[in-house]
Amino acid sequence: MTEQPENTEETEETPPQPEAPAAEVQPAEALPPKERRRRERSTHTEARPQRSPEERQGDRLEERRSKAARRRAYRTKAKARRAERRAAAPAPEEAPALHPDVPKGRRKVRQGVVVSNRADKSITVRIDMARRHRMYGKVVRSSGTLHAHDERNEASIGDTVSVIESRPLSRTKRWRLVEILERAR
Repeated sequence: MTEQPENTEETEETPPQPEAPAAEVQPAEALPPKERRRRERSTHTEARPQRSPEERQGDRLEERRSKAARRRAYRTKAKARRAERRAAAPAPEEAPALHPDVPKGRRKVRQGVVVSNRADKSITVRIDMARRHRMYGKVVRSSGTLHAHDERNEASIGDTVSVIESRPLSRTKRWRLVEILERAR
């Protein structure tokens, strides 16, 4: 690369070399677009008069007011559009109940085997479940345990009992013993 003198008088005397303009244009094109925009912005200066902090604050408040007005207008239009769509759409049918066999307010009743009665007025009951697999149809057996309240300490290990859902009685107890269906042998 050859450097051109900055003085305009000297440039008139010396003829411009053909590769110098191409060399100047080439790096500008080689820059990524983001860098090119950044450089253009840095050279672009708009002369603004100095403003006081009060003037700047006033401009900010005015801008906020105008934006708020635009937001309000947009939201009212959107609300009207939603209302129109709702009015035009047919009335939705009532969704089926998740558990149709259990009416509202009915407590769950479970049957299981007592696996522990060591705690005072408490029993641990194993609930065995057998479900058919949705896709494969195989019967999948699983079990879960729950803690139940036994007020008179009647149940012993191995008994088949019936428990009913109740209010929380302790951190883990949410069931109550209803009856002992079968005593352990």
